[in-house]
Amino acid sequence: MSLPAQYFRAGVGSAIVNSRGLVLALERADIPGAWQLPQGGLEASEEPLQAALREVAEETGISESDLELLDSCPEPLVYELPANARSEKTGRGQVQYWFLFRFHRSDNAINVKDGGEFRAWKWVSFHTLQNSVADFRKRVYRRLAEQFRNYIFQPEAMLMNSDKVTSSSSA
Repeated sequence: MSLPAQYFRAGVGSAIVNSRGLVLALERADIPGAWQLPQGGLEASEEPLQAALREVAEETGISESDLELLDSCPEPLVYELPANARSEKTGRGQVQYWFLFRFHRSDNAINVKDGGEFRAWKWVSFHTLQNSVADFRKRVYRRLAEQFRNYIFQPEAMLMNSDKVTSSSSA
């Protein structure tokens, strides 16, 4: 099947919160300093929730049994890539189904290096992540913050010392 000249790739994304309401942020291996939530494309035979769980496992090593589905965004969210970031694989951008999960295991279960796409991870406030993501993702992350606000809001005092970077699953 050939792709149209202009298209948006169907995908999924996941916000994963710990018991303190901090989200799991992943640093891209190919762009040091670029942090984001787990996300990826939908395969032809997948439903969005199945794809989200697969992507989380591939990118973080976290298994479905360690996650609890808390919420989902009721509508797909879209971002458009800058022209220089587009490719045949990515198209013009992505239209994504988003899910919120609670992580119920120790941090030792997280392993971003095996997937190859990311080099490090850390727990951060959603606000911190939202303010540091690539500009083309900001509108999507603002909508996620609104949708998931009951699960991710934390008083400022709880956020102190929460931005510790971990580059391997054994840290």
